[in-house]
Amino acid sequence: MADLPRLILTAEDIAEGCAHLAAVCPVWARVLPQLGPLPLRRRPDGFAAMASAIVGQQISVAAAASIWARLEAAGLTDQAALRAADDDTLRAVGLSRPKARYLRGIAEARLDWNGLRDLPDDQAIAQLVALPGIGVWTAEIYLKFALGRADVFAAGDLALQEAARVMYDLPERPGPKALRALAEPWQPWRAVAARGLWAYYRLAKGREGTT
Repeated sequence: MADLPRLILTAEDIAEGCAHLAAVCPVWARVLPQLGPLPLRRRPDGFAAMASAIVGQQISVAAAASIWARLEAAGLTDQAALRAADDDTLRAVGLSRPKARYLRGIAEARLDWNGLRDLPDDQAIAQLVALPGIGVWTAEIYLKFALGRADVFAAGDLALQEAARVMYDLPERPGPKALRALAEPWQPWRAVAARGLWAYYRLAKGREGTT
């Protein structure tokens, strides 16, 4: 088995990643003290973590939390229950027709979720994106927060792109390819950089919103 990537397990891992970012980039060295401690944001891995990510696609955090609470109350957060649920049951808890189809398809695929822990990042992502409703961004978010992979970045995330534009005073928002190039020196802690960029995005947008 190939050597597995570094994992983020504790706040100490986040601090180590921040120290690396500050050492390799003067912009990070200047910005990180403004952000305070970056969040760990770890969650248990498995079907429920991916189902939660699917539920949250393209809706507000509050709406996703409400639907997820209804799924939990109905006992529909494990694979066996999703496989057995009919369309009316899934719609009754607030799932759209496409999301109900995605969740049932993922449940029916019977992926070895524990086995993902032993795969390199690219192989784990490939297995996830083969499932219905899971694109690269969703797979990368799963690896980052459910598996704790330290170097998964999600360069397609618009908030990360916008944060990088403001933080580095770029003339335009970098696309995924440009953002990956910018992030190369941040290896092997790009998941910490993503946490930092999300935190900076909230800070920068708050400043832009003041008069």
